[in-house]
Amino acid sequence: MSRSPRSPSLWPAFPGIPIYLEANDERATMKTYGTTPTTPTTPEIVPHGRSTYLSPADAILPQPSSVEPSSATTIQTSSDRSAIWPIPEPPPEVVQPPSRRPLLRFFPTDRPRIRLDGLAVDTKFDKPASSDKGSFNSGRKSTLGLGIRDGPPKPPSIRIQPPPFENEKADPEANIAQRIEEKLWSYSSSGNVIERWLLEIVSWVISAVCMGAIIATLYVLQDRPSTKWPFDGVGLTLNAFVSILSRVAGAALLLPVAEALGQLKWIWFIRGDSKKMWDFEMFDNASRGPWGAFLLLIHTKGKTIAALGALVTIFALALDPFFQQVVSFPERWTLQPTNSSISRSVRYESLLNVDYQNGVEIINNDGDMLAAADPFFVGNGTQPVPFGNGSRVDFPLSCPSSNCTWPAYDTLAMCSKCVEVPQLLNFSCIYTQVDWISTLNTTVSSYPNATVCGYFLNSTSANPVLMSGYMLGEDGKTTGEALLMRSLPLVEVGLRKPLWGDGSINFKEIRNAVVDVLISSTRNASDVYANKAPVLHECVLAFCVKTVQSSYFVGTYKEEVTATYLNDSQGPYPWTSTYMPDEDIYWTDYLENVTITAPSTGPNFSQWGWGLNNDTMFRTVNIFDRMFPAFTSVANTTAAQIFRWRTGSATLVRTKILDMNPWLLPNNVTRHLERLADSVTNVVRSSSSSEMVLGKAWDNEVYVNVRWAWMSLPLGLLVFSFVFLLATVIKSATEKDQVSIRKNSAIATLLYGFPDHYQKRLAKSNSKGTPRTKAKELKVRLSPTRGWRASGLIFSPLTPKPPRNVPPPGWI
Repeated sequence: MSRSPRSPSLWPAFPGIPIYLEANDERATMKTYGTTPTTPTTPEIVPHGRSTYLSPADAILPQPSSVEPSSATTIQTSSDRSAIWPIPEPPPEVVQPPSRRPLLRFFPTDRPRIRLDGLAVDTKFDKPASSDKGSFNSGRKSTLGLGIRDGPPKPPSIRIQPPPFENEKADPEANIAQRIEEKLWSYSSSGNVIERWLLEIVSWVISAVCMGAIIATLYVLQDRPSTKWPFDGVGLTLNAFVSILSRVAGAALLLPVAEALGQLKWIWFIRGDSKKMWDFEMFDNASRGPWGAFLLLIHTKGKTIAALGALVTIFALALDPFFQQVVSFPERWTLQPTNSSISRSVRYESLLNVDYQNGVEIINNDGDMLAAADPFFVGNGTQPVPFGNGSRVDFPLSCPSSNCTWPAYDTLAMCSKCVEVPQLLNFSCIYTQVDWISTLNTTVSSYPNATVCGYFLNSTSANPVLMSGYMLGEDGKTTGEALLMRSLPLVEVGLRKPLWGDGSINFKEIRNAVVDVLISSTRNASDVYANKAPVLHECVLAFCVKTVQSSYFVGTYKEEVTATYLNDSQGPYPWTSTYMPDEDIYWTDYLENVTITAPSTGPNFSQWGWGLNNDTMFRTVNIFDRMFPAFTSVANTTAAQIFRWRTGSATLVRTKILDMNPWLLPNNVTRHLERLADSVTNVVRSSSSSEMVLGKAWDNEVYVNVRWAWMSLPLGLLVFSFVFLLATVIKSATEKDQVSIRKNSAIATLLYGFPDHYQKRLAKSNSKGTPRTKAKELKVRLSPTRGWRASGLIFSPLTPKPPRNVPPPGWI
């Protein structure tokens, strides 16, 4: 169908003449130039229960076929326009071709039923009248148009019958996300400030609740074992709990900040002077991430409310590291409910071991103490047994964990002291009785006499004692046997008569000594033959009371002696000896119990105080008679060293070749006796008369340590985000008449797009630079009623002139 030529004719002078309208309403496809509507046009929805007929603008039907024009004057639109009174057309470049099918419009919310009326009717004007009900050109008078008879047939209409509400639901499978968005959009359009910002307020509250939950949990668990965390059994650790809540808090914190920045984006362009179009993208990027927030902060120079939101967005990057640093898990020693224990002894009461020989009672030595002392007499003593990081403890100790401590406690023990007494020795060559050679095994009365040279004790007395020296041969040469070591007790074995004063030289204050002995020691026979002076010590062993501080840590036992108490009281000599002529023996007895003055400690302290009875003391002294006196001699410089001990009885003398002689130099005699005393102390503390001291047991546990300083950033961002959100709410409320609550809505951005001719001028190919470059120069302003208004460097916001020959007001 050809288009009628355009005519520059004006509107007719006879407005009363009726005009037929065709089926198409080209206003539906006609574009408006110059401004952009602020809201889309939505067809009216007729309530349920009433039929609705859409106007021809809602359905573009095929054009009726050409017919003979009526005798009346008519004006047709579109392609069959009259040459008399033409209606102005849109510009040629935007004219849309008529559709060849009816345009059906559906409304998803109502799901209407659609029916086209009158499409089956013959619409030719020259068809004879018919009695069919569907005919439009019957013999009856036409009621269409503006009173002109026999006009074009009635255009088909679309009948919409809404479905009954009770039989069919409207969109039963609606998208939940769509429902949420619709609800939020309705809230944003509400007149209530709280409803307009409900999502942001709820999001901020969620962030605050998550941070509060973290703080409350850490406050309860602070400085407590990590085992107090109740959800370890289900696999949720405290670190995971803090991490999950911190992520939720960070995400919820950024949502109100981003939405507030989006709202400030619209306020930025609606107030004051025109702003650069580039600012719109800068605000939009600031609401999406820290890089855009950083650029916005620089652009605004920190002088606007938006700068606070940009700062919150930037510093939110450090939320996770700060939350991870809040809690740590150091290991600490925790006191356990069970106690540790360690033995001590107040009085040493060994079991009486009695044998009978021919009906005569024979009291044996203390087997436990004998087993502990003998290894030190003929060797290096008992060696510690490795256990854990240290050595096994040789007395009862109980530690239920790897770390135990005890309060300072007192216990009965064996003490030793040694001092060097070189002034007691004098070198001399004397013809005297020899009692130290290795071949002797007889009584004292049969000891041989010989000339010996060396260092003597009491060399000027009637009974000098050789401590280190050698025998001269018959030819007077030094080829005889040499004495390397000698131990001489200052109390005679058997009769218990003191050899020097009260039986001591340097330790007269010590009462009830087990042994007080002089020990001389040389390195080898060469030193003896070279007349080198031996090292002479006076050593004493006696029972004492020690104040001990003990600890046990990871398999290592440590003990520190803080005080020592010895019996320094005065009294008569405790030994007595009685000769029994019938048996030709001496009966020796110890007359007193050993009592040591020391602090009384413990609830079950003995009424007899610290010490031991006389029988136990006697048997202990007998054990040390096995070692003192003793000798070590050698036939020549190349011969083996012979150790001779147990010389207190002529019938019990023993000799042996030692692998290691602890009494010879360079061995430390003082340290060796200390180890011997410690071994005896362990026997005393392990006896049946010992008792247990309770201590504390500690176990290594993982604790929760909270470093509250690291919560400063999360809490600070929470406060600043609230201030920023509150300021944005107040600012948007005061300017609600100019800009609505749009936030980051993309729909609002689409609705306020620039007109087409602005867009073409910004993006045309022959212009310099890109649209983004021009956006940095173009200044725009958002009008609440007219949309975007442009001004500045590229073009002016000129409103397009209205089209010419428009119909007067009131005309369709």
